[in-house]
Parts: sequence; C-alpha cells; structure tokens
Amino acid sequence: MKDLIKRIVQALVDNPEQVEVLEVKSEHVSVFELRVAKEDIGKVIGKQGRTARAMRTILSAASAKLKKRTVLEIIE
Repeated sequence: MKDLIKRIVQALVDNPEQVEVLEVKSEHVSVFELRVAKEDIGKVIGKQGRTARAMRTILSAASAKLKKRTVLEIIE
C-alpha cells in the first residue's frame, strides 16, 4: 500500500524525491501520512480535492481486498 501511494504521488509532483509516506498501524486501521514539497501540495490535492479523493478511493479499494481499513492524511 505504501509503495502504491508513493508511486502515484511521485507521478503527479514536480519534486518526486521529496515524497514521503509513513505508515502508522493499529489493530484495524492503517493511517498513511503523506508529505510532499510545499509547492506540490496543490497538485496532490487537486481542484476541489478531486485528486486526493481519487487516491483515497484507490486506497480503499485496494485495502478492501485485504479486509483492512486505511486512511490517507496529506500533511503540509
């Protein structure tokens, strides 16, 4: 999952080397914290949050197969 998020985001941003994804696991939920360069935040979120929503949809579909719940947080 972590690699999936990282690969998608690196394709979107101008500074792919500054993309960081941290995974915080608990018993039933995995929280993925995404950090990108300050100038790339808008590209990751997208107009009206559409890009971020699409990434969350892909992540939830992939995690449903594993029967886990995931959350994607974009951190500035």
